[in-house]
Amino acid sequence: MRLLLTWFINAAALLALPYLMRSVSVDSLGAALIAALVLGLVNTLIRPLLLLLTLPVTFLTLGLFIFVINGLMFWGVAQMVSGFHVAGFGAAILAAIVYSIISWALSSLILDQNTTKNDLS
Repeated sequence: MRLLLTWFINAAALLALPYLMRSVSVDSLGAALIAALVLGLVNTLIRPLLLLLTLPVTFLTLGLFIFVINGLMFWGVAQMVSGFHVAGFGAAILAAIVYSIISWALSSLILDQNTTKNDLS
């Protein structure tokens, strides 16, 4: 149940993103759900490998290269999923940061309330 809730929270963050950035567009709720699913899979399966392979560069840049990796994955998902568009690579880096902040804020609001409610019963 928590996994489905997290998926919907990430889709909601994707739907909110075009209101904050003109360089990102999401055509429909279905496109947001598919993009959130693909982003989750990419973050789970590909991101750890990329972080390991780019560890020397990440170390030399004091961790700032992780923003490039996140932007690259965000842009790649936008290229794969129809109905989800990002204007360019620079916009993808900024969009990945804003998406993470929105997703974190929604998760902390919704999932913490859900946990507190379950603890009381």
